[in-house]
Amino acid sequence: MLVCNWMSREVVTIEHNQSMQDALDLMKTHSIRMLPVMKRQRLAGVVTDRDIKRASASDATTLDIHELNYLIAKIKVADIMTPDPICVPWDYTIEECAELLLRHKISGVPVVDHDGRLQGVITQSDIFKALLALTGIGSQGVQFGLLVEDRPGSIMEVTNLMRAAGGRMVSILSTYEGVASGLRKVYIRVFGLDRDQLDWIRASLPAGARLLYFVDHRENRRQIVDASPAAQTAA
Repeated sequence: MLVCNWMSREVVTIEHNQSMQDALDLMKTHSIRMLPVMKRQRLAGVVTDRDIKRASASDATTLDIHELNYLIAKIKVADIMTPDPICVPWDYTIEECAELLLRHKISGVPVVDHDGRLQGVITQSDIFKALLALTGIGSQGVQFGLLVEDRPGSIMEVTNLMRAAGGRMVSILSTYEGVASGLRKVYIRVFGLDRDQLDWIRASLPAGARLLYFVDHRENRRQIVDASPAAQTAA
């Protein structure tokens, strides 16, 4: 999943010589918190709602409302923006982008091509949408969390059981995080499953596989079999 497929292409921008009030108005009108700042059709920086609050906060206690409004109208975006902002290339993966946002504790970044030209903007909300699409939660169905042996065919053995119960795979995600060597966690979302077969699936799991939980979104049924840390150490 690439950034270019999930970014917002219709980007609201502001020129470096516009006022802080202009930036504030644009953010309010478009319900956004970050504006790419342009100078001679090139990305020069970004300005956020946090920058605007920081720029006016130090004077807010000593100025009356008219003086404060005057101050906001006079300050230029170039004076408060972050120059040379963190950007992501359009061909980054969503995971790379999410890791960058988390590392730098920011909520969004401009997206650029390999010549540095602005192509779009991607935010935490866009990444959340990509995550929801990846997991297939829009299809509802049932999600199973399992601990299985890390060997060829171990996931297929489980999915074959679900197919035998009428299920169709929506998504299969796997991770080695937080598990002992030789094991892996697997998260499988299935729709079309015969709910009467849930107990049969659990009882028929192959040796070396353990059900951690299942969540039936359609019926709002949740069963946590074992979510304790000890459950992650052995199947």
